[in-house]
Parts: sequence; structure tokens; C-alpha cells
Amino acid sequence: MSYILDLRAKVGSQPLISVGAAVIIFNETGQFLLVHRTDTRTWGLPAGSKELNEALETTAQREACEETGLHLSNLTARFTLSGPNCQFTYPNGDQIDAVIAVYDTQVTQQQPLTPQPSETSEARFFAPSSLPELTPLTRRVLARAALL
Repeated sequence: MSYILDLRAKVGSQPLISVGAAVIIFNETGQFLLVHRTDTRTWGLPAGSKELNEALETTAQREACEETGLHLSNLTARFTLSGPNCQFTYPNGDQIDAVIAVYDTQVTQQQPLTPQPSETSEARFFAPSSLPELTPLTRRVLARAALL
């Protein structure tokens, strides 16, 4: 069981401070990778919560692999988001106050995208001008990255 799910079993849906990482993965044409989340049924960046004894960069790499099948290296740390605009309530009622370390990287060769069905139903590159419905936290990350 993951650290956050273990906490949820103890505290229910009340707000938790959730430390995590997101990664903006660009392709050679300037598009970036989004995943269609099974929990919110909206699109978001590959992202997730940090596990115990895990570096944030490792969190970004692990989540990207789980959600897209990509094994990433050469991540660049860009910024951290936190505060009132990073609070979110999931459809099941679980509340978080997120602290998000944002990384980016570029993939140059087309590796097959293989999303993990338990978390994501699809992974696809999008141009900034043609984005689908985004999670609120993804929208904030992309706005801060000047991609919206």
C-alpha cells in the first residue's frame, strides 16, 4: 500500500498535505504529454505523491513510468507550487493540500506509450493550442510554466 493510501485508511477524507512531483514531457515538436486519469476522468501531467525514503526526482520518474511506460532520465527541476491554489478534492471526497515539485524533460525517440490501466486510460502528446479538459492542478502547473 502506498504511503498516502495508508494514511487515508487512518484519517479518512480529511485534508492531507501531499508532497509530490509532476513532469512536463516534451517531444521534438514542442507538444507535451498528458495522461487521461481514471480517478477524475480528466487529463493531467504524469504526477503523483512521494513515497517514504524517495527523492522527488525519483517520484517524478516513477510516476511517469507508471502512467506512461516511459523511463526518463535527465529531468530538470523547474519550480515548486504550493498554497491555497493547490488544494483539491477528488471525486471520492479525499482532500489534499498539494506541494508539487515540477520537472521537465524532452523525449526524442518515439517510445511506445503504455499507461497503467489502474491509473491512466490513455497517454498522448498535445500541442498547447489544443488541450483537452485538464485537472485543476495541471492547469496551475501549465500556467506557471507559461504553457497556457
